[in-house]
Amino acid sequence: MTGTAYLDELAWRGLLFQHTEGAAAALALGTVTGYCGFDPTASSLHAGNLVAIMSLVHLQRAGHRPVALVGGGTGMIGDPSGKTSERQLLTTEMVDANIAGISEQLSRVLDFDGPRGALMRNNADWLRSLDLIGFLRDVGKHFTVNYMLQKDSVDSRIGSESGISYTEFSYMLLQAYDFAELYRRDGVTLQVGGSDQWGNITAGTTLIRKMFSAEAHAVTMPLLTTSAGTKFGKSEAGAVWLDSARTSAYQFYQFWIGADDGDVGRYLRTFTLMSRAEIEALDAATVASPEKREAQQILARSVTAMIHGAEAAQTAAEMSTLLFAKGDPGALSASALAALAREVPSASVERTEVFDTLTLFVTAGLTASKGEARRLLQQGGLSVNGAKLSADDASLAAERLLRGQYFLLRKGARDYALISVAS
Repeated sequence: MTGTAYLDELAWRGLLFQHTEGAAAALALGTVTGYCGFDPTASSLHAGNLVAIMSLVHLQRAGHRPVALVGGGTGMIGDPSGKTSERQLLTTEMVDANIAGISEQLSRVLDFDGPRGALMRNNADWLRSLDLIGFLRDVGKHFTVNYMLQKDSVDSRIGSESGISYTEFSYMLLQAYDFAELYRRDGVTLQVGGSDQWGNITAGTTLIRKMFSAEAHAVTMPLLTTSAGTKFGKSEAGAVWLDSARTSAYQFYQFWIGADDGDVGRYLRTFTLMSRAEIEALDAATVASPEKREAQQILARSVTAMIHGAEAAQTAAEMSTLLFAKGDPGALSASALAALAREVPSASVERTEVFDTLTLFVTAGLTASKGEARRLLQQGGLSVNGAKLSADDASLAAERLLRGQYFLLRKGARDYALISVAS
């Protein structure tokens, strides 16, 4: 599909903040190549970046060609947009390492095959070797200081205590040059980004008009917040990363399944490709039976599968059901048990035919001593593999091991640990 389907899709999903005049007409003429930039300030993107990623996914699904631009050049400067103070500058090696991680994550979501396959670009290819005198003559001459001071990203910092350095003040021109360079190299005539990027993006449309006498456009998405008004993408542990080494697939899944009832409908529209009818049905289910958390479960599975794969999403769902809905530990797959060992306290013991129950709970760290374990055992406060133990369960036979290798221990209602038996 082509035409204005892209803007229509963004609009009903609540992802359209503003666009330049003529953007709809340009999109209706045929295939448009549009880009979004990703700042390599860390080795991984985070949940908040998914808004921008999904804007490219929808662009591609509407019959256009997306370009993901990683900022190997601009990342060495830092975008002042939305920042109250100067960024810490990164070394070339740090930026390049961050780009490698980000590029791999983007490749999981976008389709790079076919005539409208996504393109990956790095602005280090043209910015790091840029000639300063040539840049000032060819680009700087097209912008007045008055024009730059009017942009929100600059204006908000001018009056602040920290001010803004010339380095960050120049960022707008570099991003504008990116747009012009992508127009020259790949025929890019559209840039998408967050609403805080409007000034930088329209500087690019201005530069393309002045340098090439061509028309280019901007589309921005609203900055996402929770129903409580807080910034989206944070958990109690901090940022929710797309890299499983920083936020495990299970923790990622738990972030989404923990969505508030007031947020889950917006998140389904923003972060999944489900149809309007499907999402509205889940909206109704949330109102009718909020305790079932059906919408949250579908959201968590969908986004986790998109970022970490279907198998990881299934494993995370199994673990979540076990730990929070007291599911059957015997139903856990081998991969789920192995993943669980990374999420709850765990310990390894030597194999034997009979295991001392009290020793297992002490070894796992769930009790401080055998005396405490014995007292809890007598009170019915200990469970193994989902079954509550009695005072008579002082030992456990090897036949009770899950998958022939694990004992899942629980103290009380929520404290879990996993014992792995050496082969």
